[in-house]
Amino acid sequence: KFVETGTYPETGFSLNIDRASYSNMRRFINNQLIVPADAVRIEEMLNYFDLKNPDLQNNYREFICETFMSNCPWNAKTKLFNINITAPRLNLDSVAPASFTFLIDVSGSMDRPNRLPLLQSAFKLLVENLRTKDTVSIVTYGGGVHIALAPTDGSNKNKIIGVIDSLYADGDTPGENAIRTAYDIARHSFIKNGNNRVILATDGDFNVGQTSDKDLEDLIAFQKQSGIYLTCLGVGMGNYKDSKLEALAKKGNGNFAYLDNIDEAEKVLVKEFTKTMYSVANDAYLNVKFNNEVVKKYRLIGFDNKKGALNDSTSSISGGEIGSGHNTTAIFEIELQEEITNDTAAIALLKLNYKKPESKQVVVKEWPSIIRQSQLNKVPNRILFANAIAMAGQIFKQSAFTKNYTFNDVLKIAEKTADPFNAQQSEFLLILQKAEKIYNNRNNKKKRKSD
Repeated sequence: KFVETGTYPETGFSLNIDRASYSNMRRFINNQLIVPADAVRIEEMLNYFDLKNPDLQNNYREFICETFMSNCPWNAKTKLFNINITAPRLNLDSVAPASFTFLIDVSGSMDRPNRLPLLQSAFKLLVENLRTKDTVSIVTYGGGVHIALAPTDGSNKNKIIGVIDSLYADGDTPGENAIRTAYDIARHSFIKNGNNRVILATDGDFNVGQTSDKDLEDLIAFQKQSGIYLTCLGVGMGNYKDSKLEALAKKGNGNFAYLDNIDEAEKVLVKEFTKTMYSVANDAYLNVKFNNEVVKKYRLIGFDNKKGALNDSTSSISGGEIGSGHNTTAIFEIELQEEITNDTAAIALLKLNYKKPESKQVVVKEWPSIIRQSQLNKVPNRILFANAIAMAGQIFKQSAFTKNYTFNDVLKIAEKTADPFNAQQSEFLLILQKAEKIYNNRNNKKKRKSD
């Protein structure tokens, strides 16, 4: 809901690179299914797309922030305030060595083509990116916990791939003991000032040991203190525990992606390798303080499962991990004051708080956002495309704010603003077309039943 700026001028939210919700949504649509509203996290849909300024140079050492104000497609009385933050980008050739511990679920529930076989293909893609100075360990769990590969350097790609190929699915899911073992291995092969990371790959079904979200979160939060990051890769259908993996990634100072096909695996583990696997900032969160003289009220689109953090204080916010070159887009719907006497007044003051890897010192960067009404028609297409994504997410979530709109309305905006040379953006147009048919058929069935 909208928040009155005069009462609560400040809000804050964690920055992270989770993007699992988009590929999970795509899986439902491609299977001709309605997307469960709770599976839709709009901030992750926005995270899925790289909407950074294309004029940026390849390697930049500081966070870059852009802000825009545009007309709101679903409400003529409000505006959309877009915040676009791009993280520093590392050169892979010069980054510190990495120690990866693959924690792979090989339990009986993984015995399907879109589960363990997909993960095996995905991990083999990742292995091709390894350098000689990187190391890999493999821990599996299914009917027990096994160390399938002791720490092995990246030059032994054939050996690592051979172990991955030898895996097969069987047994129950001792997730708790597996997590403890993986972190023990990761600590044993820890590289000082390096990139130390556990990569958990599973359908999310933990049925032996601690199985509640709270117990697993506490376990991961304790392990996080050792300086080891956590990446969660989700696969599968049916008993896929989306909320569990999202919570684990957040507590483990890491990130979360959902692999619905091999193309997505290639995107996450090859094309966006440094973004997924190499952190440039920890405990990152953004504080936004709106100017009551300009903004009457506001609401943050998305972040529905993080409402506890959306208040007038950022003291309780747990920040997220940001990967190399990652681009984050956040969108506020705002209602402006009826009379704005000062055209140079800032809409908001943005304050980014984060820590550099291997440092406990908090770095603060501030950006005042001054946007004049004359700039409304000068918003780049990539930002208008983000607005279309947010609109689609709200329709998927059956939001009251977009209840009179359809996916065709989103498609009209997306078609005008999508980059025709961008595969992900072109695919989004196809998803909208499929979603329109699926949801239209559902509405027609409901109408016939009602009649």
